[in-house]
Amino acid sequence: MVTRREWLGIAMGAGAAVALNGRSLRAMLPSRLDLLTRAIPGTTERIPVVGLGSSATFAQVARTQDVTAVREVLSKMVELGGTVFDTAPGYGASEEVAGRLAQELGIADKLFWATKLNVARGGSADPAAAREQVETSFRRIGRPVIDLIQVHNMGAPSVQLPILREYKQQGRVRYIGITTTSEEQYPQIIEVMRNEDIDFIGIDYAVDNREAEQTILPLARERGLGVLAYAPFGRTRLWTRVAGRQVPDWAREFDANTWAQFFLKFVISNPDITAATPATSQARNIEDNLGGAVGRLPDAATRQRMIEYVDALPAA
Repeated sequence: MVTRREWLGIAMGAGAAVALNGRSLRAMLPSRLDLLTRAIPGTTERIPVVGLGSSATFAQVARTQDVTAVREVLSKMVELGGTVFDTAPGYGASEEVAGRLAQELGIADKLFWATKLNVARGGSADPAAAREQVETSFRRIGRPVIDLIQVHNMGAPSVQLPILREYKQQGRVRYIGITTTSEEQYPQIIEVMRNEDIDFIGIDYAVDNREAEQTILPLARERGLGVLAYAPFGRTRLWTRVAGRQVPDWAREFDANTWAQFFLKFVISNPDITAATPATSQARNIEDNLGGAVGRLPDAATRQRMIEYVDALPAA
């Protein structure tokens, strides 16, 4: 399996990741990007349509003694205008390390913090343990108010959502929601979306993973819910499928110069997506990813062309 890091190394060595006129991606990026933003439904608050997740390699690096790469990726995201940072206590040391580094860097108040509540086991949860986990998140992040806390992977919504609602009523949490990245849980998250008073959902969505378009995303639009899109690269699946291939020339029509931008622009061109949060621990990757939130987005016809192109590639 080819990871993005491996693919970027191959592509850059071959010149495939060099943008137009032979300029490197870094040379093309200004110190701060003019990032596309989208309003959180029901509010006038706008957030950049591409942010940063902290699972996968981010979590792996956060567990090490040398967290230089994590420090660099957080700093670079804010430098370029990014704000949305998605984490969870269940992502190993990600929340703890990111909170500490953000405070050291003086950027904690510049981030839109999205974390999760995930102490449920077997469909039940101890309310006291849930509250303690939320309080631990406050201590780690070092802010009196957290922007978004979601029940992680369905957890125990009947127990945990009322707890989060209490925090919201107290003004300590601004938005609450629920997440899943498992198609088997789609019926359950749909039920919560229809029956619970929430603000956000988090769902897996990519150019080759479009099941959420059938019911979940239209329902989010109907209910006025924000949507964070997880795994926009299919974790590593899409990198495997495009290994050794250059981005098609027609992708330049919507300002996609790399595969990351191709994949992300598909996701965020769906108007029901509030923001995509791909995970990375590399500063060069956050630059690449945020480049997907700059310039034109594909229209409906181009989105269909992108689907057909990717669907024709060898399966991962």
